Amino acid sequence: MADSIIEIKGLWTQFGDHIVHRGIDLDVERGEIMSLVGGSGSGKTTLLRQMLGLETPARGEVCVFSKSLHGSDPDGVRKLRDRWGMLFQEGALFSALSVFDTVALPLRELRTIDEELIHDLVMMKLEMVGIEPYHATKMPAELSGGMVKRIALARSLALEPELLFLDEPTAGLDPDRSESFVKLVQELHRELNLTVVMVTHDLDTLVALSTRVAVLCEQRLVIVGTLDEVVADSHPFIRNFFMGERGRRALEAVRSVILT
Repeated sequence: MADSIIEIKGLWTQFGDHIVHRGIDLDVERGEIMSLVGGSGSGKTTLLRQMLGLETPARGEVCVFSKSLHGSDPDGVRKLRDRWGMLFQEGALFSALSVFDTVALPLRELRTIDEELIHDLVMMKLEMVGIEPYHATKMPAELSGGMVKRIALARSLALEPELLFLDEPTAGLDPDRSESFVKLVQELHRELNLTVVMVTHDLDTLVALSTRVAVLCEQRLVIVGTLDEVVADSHPFIRNFFMGERGRRALEAVRSVILT
């Protein structure tokens, strides 16, 4: 597709005799929020890691910004990584770095920006995710779960990425903090014109954020489509996942917002 940020073609993932993915084809279009869902062991995070170039598929190709991640140009892949950000499930903050130094790390690794400008950029990113300046000197052990997520998000946005990967972005958050974080992602997606790929099992997050949904099951993609298209599918996993009490509640909530 001409406006695809990510193109996956014929992807197989195999560890020994164990096949995780069998012939996956997927395009992620510029500006959308693509959500990957599936049962435990379906390979959601593995597929995400392959989009990041952290794992190599047994067969097939993953292209990001029209460049293969598994070719013979490691320098080119390293440059590509400056164009995306990653929010890990638990935040993955360094325990020995302050909030300020955590967000500054990607900027300092460039070795092209002076400390005065780094200071201004870090404070701007913290403000962007709703972290007040006085928190900049705190250490990870002093932070709440919601703050860890926001600071990890600020770090992922430090280099002004075009593409953002989210692995279970609201996992471990209470309902209020989860809702607040979802609203933050919505605002940043809109204001920064981000393309987002998200792995989530949380139905409220999935329903609130997704432009399209890709469902992994039985080693393949069962369906890729809008939420309405996916929910209308008769596959047993989809019926189970979306048509349980919690799934129906999440769908009804978002539809009531649209109607009002």
